[in-house]
Amino acid sequence: MNDVLALIKQQISTYPLILYMKGTPSNPACKFSTKAAQILQSCGVEFAHVNVLENAEIRSALPQYSNWPTFPQLYCKGELIGGCDIIKQLYETGDLQKKISET
Repeated sequence: MNDVLALIKQQISTYPLILYMKGTPSNPACKFSTKAAQILQSCGVEFAHVNVLENAEIRSALPQYSNWPTFPQLYCKGELIGGCDIIKQLYETGDLQKKISET
């Protein structure tokens, strides 16, 4: 478990914008991951992603690490932004664009 937590910490600190999702941006596996990836793509920013369906250890450890039970999870500069609903809400108010333009 410690190795997985170390990997998660490394990923979050390495990538200014990282989305933990079900599937990939080009082939999402749930509607929430689809929406989150579409929002980020519409912002025109590059972002890293981790397909939690391909990594059971990350899938089980990340909710404990973040204290956030569901996927997707978006991190910006090491900070958990939230899941699909929060990403959508921040996007609609323009706050997401502000936050990610600083990366």
